[in-house]
Amino acid sequence: MAQKRDYYEVLGVSKSATDDELKRAYRKLAKKYHPDANPDNKEEAEKKFKEVNEAYEILSDKQKRQMYDQFGFDGPQNFGGGQGGGYYSYGSGFSGFGGFSDFGDFGDLGDIFSSFFGGGSSRSRSSNGVRKGADLKINLEITFEESYLGVEKEISLNRNETCSSCNGTGARRGTSPEKCSMCGGVGKIKQVVTTPFGQMATQKVCTQCGGQGKIIKEPCPECRGKGTIKRGMKLKVKIPEGIDNGQTVVLKGEGEPGINGGPKGDLYIVVHVKRHNIYTRKSEHVLCDIPITITGATLGADIEVPMVDGTKEIYRIPEGTQTGTKFTIKNRGFKSVNGNWRGDFVFTVIVQTPKRLTNEQRVLLQQLAKTMNEQPPIRKKGIFG
Repeated sequence: MAQKRDYYEVLGVSKSATDDELKRAYRKLAKKYHPDANPDNKEEAEKKFKEVNEAYEILSDKQKRQMYDQFGFDGPQNFGGGQGGGYYSYGSGFSGFGGFSDFGDFGDLGDIFSSFFGGGSSRSRSSNGVRKGADLKINLEITFEESYLGVEKEISLNRNETCSSCNGTGARRGTSPEKCSMCGGVGKIKQVVTTPFGQMATQKVCTQCGGQGKIIKEPCPECRGKGTIKRGMKLKVKIPEGIDNGQTVVLKGEGEPGINGGPKGDLYIVVHVKRHNIYTRKSEHVLCDIPITITGATLGADIEVPMVDGTKEIYRIPEGTQTGTKFTIKNRGFKSVNGNWRGDFVFTVIVQTPKRLTNEQRVLLQQLAKTMNEQPPIRKKGIFG
């Protein structure tokens, strides 16, 4: 299997490209590689055209682009949680995200492209076909410690569920939807349109059934013909240890129900990590400040360093340590979500100067100062004075 090219490279844009820059690049390449515009090299043009469509489908969607920038083609692996599993990987054709939907600016070209490839534009795709349900997204707040250790959380959400009374048909129990007489149950009506490439056959949504291909004469009283009912749900999700602020856990099959027997959509859980009053995070490393006394910094001392998991490490501070000196405890940082390695725990010592002294302490310090002949270093003037 040929290795996929980076989506930004496919569109010829930088990773900081704006939505307008992405759209301009896509329009230019879509017209350039449309197979009907390349009759002498149709097969190669089709491959390029599909590659451009796939790249733009991901990068034009904020959530998909964030997932791609964060995890690349592989997706956030090994995420546990929920009944439907808890990982996401970019599949061929990106069917997990639904259909491509930005040919609207091309007018009827969206339908033309769809007729050539047998689908691809969500506007031109047959509404009565089997389709995956819509994806859902919620936010989840966790503590710094929970992001370090991992945690199982119970989340609440409202989502559509298949109506149990009509089994999702939308028709009253004992009845069935009838095939649309205008489109013959297809949901589409064929038309011939004139385009820059000549006259081509395209399709339009049936106005009688709205593209559903069926007419419900006796709607289900429970769901009022929708086939779904909104319900409150509670789900348990496993948040992996090491997850960072803004990363996403995906529960496969926990989104909206599919259309006409299609699979359920997915649930995207965006994790937000609360700030901690002691620790901060940089990549997979834990950072914090540790106060020490003047005597400990001068003579050296064993200090207790509190770890994020609640344990303590005894660390030897060497004599003569200056404030601002950094020390590292290896492999006590965050676990990498996509790897088997850990970051480090890096702490900075802050030497505390006592604000109040007893008379005895003052006398002792004065005697110490005399023996050390203390004199602050004199800074030499620079060439500017």
